[in-house]
Amino acid sequence: MIPIHETPHGVTFAVRVHPRAKRNRITGELGDALKVALTAPPIDGRANQACIEFFATLLNVSRSAVSIASGETSRNKVIRVTGVSAETVRAKIESS
Repeated sequence: MIPIHETPHGVTFAVRVHPRAKRNRITGELGDALKVALTAPPIDGRANQACIEFFATLLNVSRSAVSIASGETSRNKVIRVTGVSAETVRAKIESS
């Protein structure tokens, strides 16, 4: 399972985004990152917004609780989620 870190600013974990997929879903792991397929294209931040919405829905938190901590212009991103524990995030990811 990928490393999920608890920080004073929230829980963080790495993702590798695959834009323009057929549907939004977690497709596996790549090293220490979670592979995520998104239907949105990587244009004008649409894939970033789709990534935030995907994790907000998956983790049952508001969109404002999910942010991209680093990698906004890259396929490799670090996602930060506030208001949840690392155990909750791990359980939700494993059950999806």
